[in-house]
Amino acid sequence: MADALLSIVLERLASLIHQEVSLVVGVDTEIQSLTDTLQVVRAVVADAEKRQVKEELVKVWLQRLKDIAYQMDDVLDEWSTSLLKSQIERAESPSMSKKKVSSCIPSPCICFKRVAGRRDIALKIKDIKQQVDDIANQSNRFNFTSRFSNEEPQRLITISAVDISEVWGRDKDRDTILRQLLGKSCDESLGLYTISVVGMGGIGKTTLAQLAFNHDEVKAHFDKRIWVCVSDPFVPIRILRAILEALQGQSSDLHDPEALQQKIQESIDGQKFLLVLDDVWTEDYQLWEQLKNCLKCGGDGSRILVTTRSESVARMMRSTYMHSLGSLPLEQCRELFSQIAFCGKSTDKIEELEEIGKKIADKCRGLPLAVKALGSLMQFKYYKQDWENVLNSEMWELDVFEKKLSPALLLSYYDLPPPLKQCFSYCAVFPKDRTIPVVDLIKLWMAQSYLDSKTDREMEAVGREYFENLAARSFFQDFEKDVKGNIISCKMHDIVHDFAQFLTNNECLIVEDDCENLKTNLSRQKGRHATVIVHGSIRSSLSVNNARNLHTFSCVKQQV
Repeated sequence: MADALLSIVLERLASLIHQEVSLVVGVDTEIQSLTDTLQVVRAVVADAEKRQVKEELVKVWLQRLKDIAYQMDDVLDEWSTSLLKSQIERAESPSMSKKKVSSCIPSPCICFKRVAGRRDIALKIKDIKQQVDDIANQSNRFNFTSRFSNEEPQRLITISAVDISEVWGRDKDRDTILRQLLGKSCDESLGLYTISVVGMGGIGKTTLAQLAFNHDEVKAHFDKRIWVCVSDPFVPIRILRAILEALQGQSSDLHDPEALQQKIQESIDGQKFLLVLDDVWTEDYQLWEQLKNCLKCGGDGSRILVTTRSESVARMMRSTYMHSLGSLPLEQCRELFSQIAFCGKSTDKIEELEEIGKKIADKCRGLPLAVKALGSLMQFKYYKQDWENVLNSEMWELDVFEKKLSPALLLSYYDLPPPLKQCFSYCAVFPKDRTIPVVDLIKLWMAQSYLDSKTDREMEAVGREYFENLAARSFFQDFEKDVKGNIISCKMHDIVHDFAQFLTNNECLIVEDDCENLKTNLSRQKGRHATVIVHGSIRSSLSVNNARNLHTFSCVKQQV
C-alpha cells in the first residue's frame, strides 16, 4: 500500500515540476533531492510490508512513511490549486483586458499573494524533505532488501472471476441446523430458542447460516426472517435499529432504545421469526440482555441463530443448541483447491503441479476461505518454481492466525502489484457485510488517483480490470450479476475486511452518525478516509470542518 502511495506522489511531483518548478529560489533543488530520496525509499517498501507482520518497529516505520506520503499528497494538492489560481488570476487581471504586449504586468496584489502562497508551500516541502531524509536514515537499521518493481496488474485471460457458490462438505451440518430451526422441541417453553454455530474464522459459519436462512423450507416456515451482522463491538442500540429496519424494510429515524424496542415488539408480536446474529464477539451478558428482552414476544417456534468464534459467547447467550463447525476434511480441501488452482491449465501442467498443490492445500488447515484464497492465487502461476516458492514461503511460519490474519491472505496480497494493493486496502472504508456496488467502488478509486493514468484506456475500463483481478483472487465474494454476467455488486468476507483494516491501520474510519465521539473520530490525525453510517435522514449538524486530513468522506444509509 505504501508503495502505491509513493508512486502516486512521485508521479504528481514529476507532473507539477514539468509545469512549473520555480516556487522560490532553491526549492527546485530540494524537490529533486526529495524525489531521489523517495525513489530510494520506495525500493525497500515491498520488503518492509512483508516484515511488518512480525516486526513491530518495521510496522511503525512503515506507518510513518505512509503518513509522510499523505502529507506530501496534500501539499501537492495545494501546489496544484495555487497554479490553477494563478492561471485564473492572470486571465481575470485588468491588465489582461488590454492589448496583448510582452510588457503586460499583473497587479502588485496578485504578485504578493502568489509569492506568499508559494513560499508557504515551499516551507512545507522543505519540512517534508527533512522528514523523508530522517525516515530514509532510519531504514538503514532494518537492512531492508531492495525489491522495487514497476509491475502492473495482469490482464485476465478470462473475466470469469472465481465465484465458488457451491458449499463443500457441509451437507450434514446444514441438515443439522435445519432440523434445529424447523423441528419442535420441549426446550421452547424455557425461553428464546438459540442455536449457536461455533468455529474459527474462515471455517464457513456465515456460509452455513446463509444456507439455512435462504432454504425454501425455512422461508415457508417463518413469518419473519431477519439478518444482522453484529461484529465487534456489540452495540445494542445499533443492533436494535438494524432489526427494526430489516422488519420494516426501510431506514429508521429512531434513536431512543425504548422506542426501538417497542416498535420491534409490535412487529414480531405473535409472529414466528428467525433472527440471525452473524459474527458475535461480546461475552457481556448485560449487553445481550438489553437485546433479548424485546424478542420474547415472538410466536411459538421462533429461533435465534448465532455465529461466533467463541464457545464462551455461545454459553453466555444461554444457547439451547451449540453446533461446533469443524475443518473441511483433507480430501475435500484438496478437491476445492484443485478446482480453482488448475482451472484453465493443461493436463500435462496439472500432472506436473498436482503433488505440490496437495501440499499447499494441506497447509490451509481445513479453512475454506484459505483454500479459496490460495487456489485463486495459484490459478495465475504456471511455473513449478512459483508453486514451490509458495509452498516453502516463510509466511507459513508466522504466528498470525491468532491475529485475525491468514498466511493465505498474506501470500495473496503480497503477490499483487502495488496499484491493486492500494485498491484492495482502500476497501476497509466500507462497513462490514456491506453490499459494494462495483461502479461506485471504481469511481472512488478514480477519485483517489489509484488507477493507472498512463494508458489511453478509459479509467472506468482500467478500474473494472482491477476489480476483476481482485475478485479472481477471492478478495470479494457474494457477487450479484446482471443479465450479461457482469458483476454489479459484491461483499467482503469479514476476515478479508479485518485484513484490509490491519493494512490501513486506522486510516479508514467507520462511525455511526449517533456516535458520541463522532467529531473526535473524524478529526483523528491519521484518519484519511471516513464513512458515516446514517440512520434515517442526514443530520445537518454533521460537520467535518476539523477533519483536515480526510481524503474521503462519505455518508451511507444503514443497509436494510
